[in-house]
Amino acid sequence: MAKLVYDFTEGNKDLKDLLGGKGANLAEMTNLGLPVPPGFIITTEACRQYLREGAVPAGLADEVSEHLRQLEKKMGRQLGDPADPLLVSVRSGAKFSMPGMMETVLNIGLSDESVGGLAKQSGSERFAWDSYRRLIQMFGKTVLGIDGEAFEHAIEEAKRAKGTKNDLDLDAGDLHGIVETFKELVQVHAGREFPQDPREQMDLAVLAVFRSWNADRAILYRRQERIPADLGTAVNIVAMVFGNLGMDSGTGVAFTRDPGSGQQGVYGDYLQNAQGEDVVAGIRNTVPLQDLEQIDAASYAQLMDIMQTLENHYRDLCDIEFTIERGKLWMLQTRVGKRTPAAAFRIACQLVDEGVIDLDEALSRVSGHDLTQLMFPQFSVDSDAARLTTGINASPGAAVGAVVFDSATAVRRAESGEAVILVRHETTPDDLAGIVAAVGVLTTRGGKTAHAAVVARGMGKPCVCGAEELVIDEDGPRLIAGATVIEEGGQISIDGTSGAVFEGRIPLQQPPIVDYFNGVLDPDGPDTSDLIRAVHRLLQHADERRRLGVLANADTPEDAARARRYGAQGIGLCRTEHMFLGERRALVERLVLADTVPERTAALAALLPLQRGDFIGVFEAMDGLPVTIRLLDPPLHEFLSDDAEVTARISAAKAAGLAPDDRDVKLLAALDRLHEVNPMMGLRGVRLGFVVPGLFALQTRAVAEAAIEARRRGHVVRPEIMVPLVATVTEFEITRRELAAVIAQVAKESGADLAIRIGTMIELPRAALTAGSIGASADFFSFGTNDLTQTTWGLSRDDVEGAFFPAYFKARVFDASPFETIDRAGVGRLIRIAVDEGTRANPLLTVGVCGEHGGDPDSIHFFDEVGLDYVSCSPFRVPVARLEAGRSAVQRAGIVRANETR
Repeated sequence: MAKLVYDFTEGNKDLKDLLGGKGANLAEMTNLGLPVPPGFIITTEACRQYLREGAVPAGLADEVSEHLRQLEKKMGRQLGDPADPLLVSVRSGAKFSMPGMMETVLNIGLSDESVGGLAKQSGSERFAWDSYRRLIQMFGKTVLGIDGEAFEHAIEEAKRAKGTKNDLDLDAGDLHGIVETFKELVQVHAGREFPQDPREQMDLAVLAVFRSWNADRAILYRRQERIPADLGTAVNIVAMVFGNLGMDSGTGVAFTRDPGSGQQGVYGDYLQNAQGEDVVAGIRNTVPLQDLEQIDAASYAQLMDIMQTLENHYRDLCDIEFTIERGKLWMLQTRVGKRTPAAAFRIACQLVDEGVIDLDEALSRVSGHDLTQLMFPQFSVDSDAARLTTGINASPGAAVGAVVFDSATAVRRAESGEAVILVRHETTPDDLAGIVAAVGVLTTRGGKTAHAAVVARGMGKPCVCGAEELVIDEDGPRLIAGATVIEEGGQISIDGTSGAVFEGRIPLQQPPIVDYFNGVLDPDGPDTSDLIRAVHRLLQHADERRRLGVLANADTPEDAARARRYGAQGIGLCRTEHMFLGERRALVERLVLADTVPERTAALAALLPLQRGDFIGVFEAMDGLPVTIRLLDPPLHEFLSDDAEVTARISAAKAAGLAPDDRDVKLLAALDRLHEVNPMMGLRGVRLGFVVPGLFALQTRAVAEAAIEARRRGHVVRPEIMVPLVATVTEFEITRRELAAVIAQVAKESGADLAIRIGTMIELPRAALTAGSIGASADFFSFGTNDLTQTTWGLSRDDVEGAFFPAYFKARVFDASPFETIDRAGVGRLIRIAVDEGTRANPLLTVGVCGEHGGDPDSIHFFDEVGLDYVSCSPFRVPVARLEAGRSAVQRAGIVRANETR
């Protein structure tokens, strides 16, 4: 039988899959000789078994009992002993940090009998009753499912009766009364008494932690952060140490570097006479960690030494939770800390300069998501908007939106397309849906390590905390700042970088990183910021390490030029349908309505110079780089007039006793003829070349003539033509022969050598499954993963994402939309088959991807793994793709080295 429980002395930081991040790191600190309270860990495998089978795994209770006996022996006390009780905490701890998403229960072991023993041993009745009320409150909410507001209202009522707003003003008698009230609330809301047996308390808390893995907020957080749903959580059972024993005790959170900016220095929050969750809950405002030096110099010095030890050991920014119990420092947690995107780039390069890590590892510690966040707009410095207040700059970035005061409203208004800012006294894990929906978060309480700050930072959302001058009138609801009143729905702007809060909307401007990508900022200039230097340094290293080429999807010379500035190595998809819109619709209508060869020839002749001019501009912008031009793909009716408008004109003429215009009559007939119930599956792509003679020949002639003209102007031109929506090799070969004949004719007419590669999009399952035969005739494949996903899943993207995807997410049919991240098991398998069979049939075949997945970080790693030659994405995603392609190469090299070592 697999071992399900580990003592802290038996684990280490490399066992996160089994022991979770919290447990593995507690074990690591124990092994380093740091002051960690004794404890043990119930594994993630136990959680997975419980969730699968709905019952406690066989043997778990006995293993827990044995480890509990060992813990009691170490501590010299027994769990819940009436005379001198051992108390424990029960905390969740998944492999990946999920701050506040799962459950914790403190002070387990307290009961009506043992609270007196705790008071006697601690010398403080107030402390004992405060600890007991905390247990009932957390247990009631976490284990018994009682609405936490019921407990909060009881506390507020006790404070009102006392005439105070501060929890610390409540004495032992007040807290004893609160305990009795809490027990009554448990009886009323849970239909049972609060359990007095300490082992029952612990066992129920463990099961509650297991179940919290599938709580709505945990599922939502995992989906947001793309954390696998099948990992499960470990459970950490730890001997309690107390920060609420008086002003010589306290609790805090510390970072070895600033997770907001990346700067080195003392960073964190401390709260005297407080326990456990008080700091991150933001219920009371903290003091800066530096103040601890004046409060308790010895503990501060020890903490600084431990922080240095941990950063040196983990070789990264560490996030630390600690408690001081009557002058003794205890370490309750450490982990590699979450950080803002700017901090991620700065810290990675700092550690390289300090000789701690190399550039490969630095590259692995940043991500395309980080880089995307840095490209978001910032506030214009010239704005004269009215500043309401300045709070704590908890998570950088700028956000403008409508004020909302609860998560449900935030979700509802965001779903309607409105930008909202969630405003709360403090957030709790129950607010996660609102935080996800909002563009920014503002709280009146809490500091840089409050729940709102930690979660917003992890998501890259702007957040301002501790804006104490603001008053939330919940009856309004409205936000009051002095004489200014902002009703729900009113506009505010928050700056998470400075902590400023403004009334109204402040104009946004592009951040400096975009100027760098556009070539406006010199990364080596004397005034260039350390952030720009760090981004440039790691992007350059990514370019050196990556195997995957990075191209862009661009249809105009302007987009092509931008893509080139952003580092694109060519154009992987130039959509020609965008060139037939606007005023050119009339010319397409002429082509569709042509009844005779001369009419069709005239229509094609009118389109030819326009297409040729389009391509010349793109070729000039991409001088020397490849340009892949996709022949017309969408259904023809998309380029024609609206049938309702045509019908209305005909009806109006008849109503006036006039003969309808012949062109309108022919156009309506054409629209009826071309109408399709499901155009995505109808007359489009390669099929158009069979139904509209001369259409593809026109486009190919335009490409060939444009290439010759651009070359005549002194440019190096590398054109490629891509045939869309091919399902059979016969379709492709017939079309290829037609295109090749046109290219040869243009070359003969011009007297120039003209080499144009001809390939196809693989966007239908049949094409992927017959890629061997198609590949033998093609020069290249480019996977159109948007349509390949639609046709593989049988989904119409525009119809389904808002219709039933929410239900699929809730039912965990999938954790991420297959249109955002490649479906490896289905669509990915088709890509593997096509790459393997296509390249086997034609070793010279070039293989890439031009769907939106080409800019998705997770998908890029997959494309590198299966051996694609390049990805193509929108110009703005090119830097992200460059970075992730480099990261994938580094990661794959690391895997190879690890396998060689074994």
